[in-house]
Amino acid sequence: MPRLRLRHAPAALLIWLVVVVMVTSCSLRLASRSGGEAETDAGIVGLPAEFERLVEVWELLQREHIDRADLDGKTLSDGAIRGMRQALDDPYAGYLTSEQFSLESQDIKGFFEGIGAEVGMRDGRITIIAPIPDTPAEEAGIRPGDVILEIDGVTTQGLSLLESVYMIRGEKGTTVELLVLHINSNEPVSIIITRGVIPLNSVRLLMQIGGIGHLRLSGFTGTTEEDLKEALDRFERSQGVGLILDLRNNPGGLVSSVVQVASQFLKGGQLVLYQIDADGRRTDWNTKSGGKALDVPVVVMVNAFSASASEVLSGAFMDHNRATVIGTTTFGKGSVNNLWPLDDGSGINFTVARWFTPNGTLIEGTGITPDVVSEVPEGEDDDIQLDQAIELLKELIASGT
Repeated sequence: MPRLRLRHAPAALLIWLVVVVMVTSCSLRLASRSGGEAETDAGIVGLPAEFERLVEVWELLQREHIDRADLDGKTLSDGAIRGMRQALDDPYAGYLTSEQFSLESQDIKGFFEGIGAEVGMRDGRITIIAPIPDTPAEEAGIRPGDVILEIDGVTTQGLSLLESVYMIRGEKGTTVELLVLHINSNEPVSIIITRGVIPLNSVRLLMQIGGIGHLRLSGFTGTTEEDLKEALDRFERSQGVGLILDLRNNPGGLVSSVVQVASQFLKGGQLVLYQIDADGRRTDWNTKSGGKALDVPVVVMVNAFSASASEVLSGAFMDHNRATVIGTTTFGKGSVNNLWPLDDGSGINFTVARWFTPNGTLIEGTGITPDVVSEVPEGEDDDIQLDQAIELLKELIASGT
């Protein structure tokens, strides 16, 4: 998409162009530089006075720019909002076109079309948190921790997380080429992936010898609660005695879903998390009564790519002494990011609050440090962490705690 480039222009200039485009038809009148006060339309009340100088730039463009006849309001508006997003210094802020925004509703239906990988922002780079099992991304060789350098030849430098996601997504049967840098690799590789329909099956239970259930949660979606209840029913029918709750590479999801999951393991009325917004207001999220696994011994597994809601759940289990958590420090994504619709069908996303564990631990940028730190040796194929978790669980069962 073409961008308007203005030499030495401040970053905030771009967002003003949006305002100017919208209010020009409303006969915005600003006094001359001789000192008169600006007369403004009610629709722009509240804008900083410093923005007045930006009107000068817009007027200069219209009067003097060599291509002034070709200046396109839509293109300038898109660039303006992206400029505002970059100036925010919010790693989760992003702008979606109307076409991209229309795709946002797919996740709550229980599926979406794309490659099947969850991504996050780490150290300013677009990073794979985890490929979803049995999806085109996993089959093509996408791994947790991969850094995406290019999408179809377009650098991801300067792109927001949302912009990158919606460049990767697309209709099933189409392809996308990603230039990725694997962990512990110096040379990037190009991976071509054919998009498909990605079901959001977030709960899997595998019964181990001795009545131990390996319960893997790959996300927190609108169907996770019912899927979890079915898995717990099967665990009970199998005469299970303890659970490994595996949250490794779990990128998170809906806060309502993590509260529902926590309610299956914690007593009713217990605090799962609280959030603090820009005005300092606190919102508490508490469990509901009637959980199916209140007395089942549990060991929780996490790693560096356990993010967001999975960090919330781990923190709640630790603060309430409900389970032993084993693994490595988690991702550190603990913020609330709202996607706001704009009048033309596009949308903008930014951070509005941050999450804390029941005991007040800030998740954002810090993550959750487990009770038992367990690193995976490089090149190790066996699941040593799972073996250690099973041994811990056996000790809990034997001790009756």
